[in-house]
Amino acid sequence: MKILVVASEVTPFAKTGGLADVAAALPKELRRMGHDVRVIMPFYGCVAASGQTIRKARKSVEVEVGGALYKGFLRQASLGEVPLYLVEQRELFGRDHLYGTAEGDDPDNPRRFAFFCRSVLQFLKRMDFRPDVIHCHDWQTALIPIILRHELGDDPFFAPAATVFTIHNLAYQGIHPRPALAEMGLSPALFTMEGVEYFGRVNLMKGAILSATVITTVSPTYCREIRTPEQGCGLEGVLAERSGDLHGILNGLDTDEWNPATDRRIVRTYSSRALAGKGGDKHELQRELGLPLAATVPLIGMVGRIVEQKGIELVAALLPRFAAEELQLVILGTGDARYMELLDRFRRRGVANISINLGFRDPLAPRIYAGSDMFLMPSRFEPCGLSQLIALRYGAVPIVRRTGGLADTVVDATADPREGNGFSFAEYSPDACWEAVQRALTACRDREGWRKIVRRAMLKDVSWRNAAGEYEELYRAAIEKRRG
Repeated sequence: MKILVVASEVTPFAKTGGLADVAAALPKELRRMGHDVRVIMPFYGCVAASGQTIRKARKSVEVEVGGALYKGFLRQASLGEVPLYLVEQRELFGRDHLYGTAEGDDPDNPRRFAFFCRSVLQFLKRMDFRPDVIHCHDWQTALIPIILRHELGDDPFFAPAATVFTIHNLAYQGIHPRPALAEMGLSPALFTMEGVEYFGRVNLMKGAILSATVITTVSPTYCREIRTPEQGCGLEGVLAERSGDLHGILNGLDTDEWNPATDRRIVRTYSSRALAGKGGDKHELQRELGLPLAATVPLIGMVGRIVEQKGIELVAALLPRFAAEELQLVILGTGDARYMELLDRFRRRGVANISINLGFRDPLAPRIYAGSDMFLMPSRFEPCGLSQLIALRYGAVPIVRRTGGLADTVVDATADPREGNGFSFAEYSPDACWEAVQRALTACRDREGWRKIVRRAMLKDVSWRNAAGEYEELYRAAIEKRRG
């Protein structure tokens, strides 16, 4: 198949979250399976600082958005054997950030991503690349299925192409004031309940859900959860309308990048068969962060965004209990100012067994996974989650809330001693979280039983192999639906 993956961020060129990892890893796996897959993203100002080799191409397009004509140029790079194209337009994308700053989203985002989506479709014609599938990710690319359905439905170039739209996080829908409709070049006829209208505003994700051939999200459990009022974010009715075309496919992990047996970012490499190196990584992590050098004291790691979604309020409430327990806790992340300030106040108390690291130090993250005995991820909601997959791979036994992709990947060792690879809890409360932590600490005291849990965690297949196979089947079904 000829497959075009359209995303607003791709690792290692630009990244704010797990979307970038998916947009890089899935195409590489599809390429290994023999498909002609290509990826396209914007050329942000920060991409030049990524250190990647980027070549200029000779193709350009002109796109009118917001009453102005913008000229875009195509650059080319690669993801291994997968061609990566970057759309350059300095006025719109020549910025060091992707979507906004700490003060909020860029007010011209509707114009920026309207230009990107429309230019992608023009560049396909310039390259004469006729994809069987156009796989779009999140609201920044939502205009593509909308345009293909409502504007280019009769265009023979695009007629065979099926559109797949993936929801990575339903909380971010691309909602803009009504004037954005004209700014993006969309017909006023689309401003209806059956189109992009949403409580008097424009909702791009809604439009894509209604326009795409098929819709996916990033785990089976999250696929069920978003059809409920609790996690539907106001779109549960729209998703119910497309339920026959909605699929949950669990994300994978780039196991070439995340491999404790070969990872040069950690101090000692190790594997499920040779775990000795993990103790060395724990020792070095303790030394680096100024924690007591104690091999037998359980070390719990937490790496991620410091935001409500990730359950940071539960962790903040439990900090006094962590401080009083015979354990060590390492936190790394950045995010909302109010939670950052709360954690910083606790950090300044200088508690000996807790290391709070605000900001994001990329080399430290893999060392935390490698040096931790357990990994805490008490998310309020979690579409898929990448951190628990890395934790499993590195033998840091996950302690998670049973939601979304966390429920699909972590088997509670208390409930299922034979298959358990972690510990989980259901109720979103500090007490429920602490009870799961206590169960993990109790299990850790049984050294032989704990090694079995660690090995089960590390042996779980978290690669993209299975997910890519499911996408391959879904692509074929979408093509058949589109052409049938």
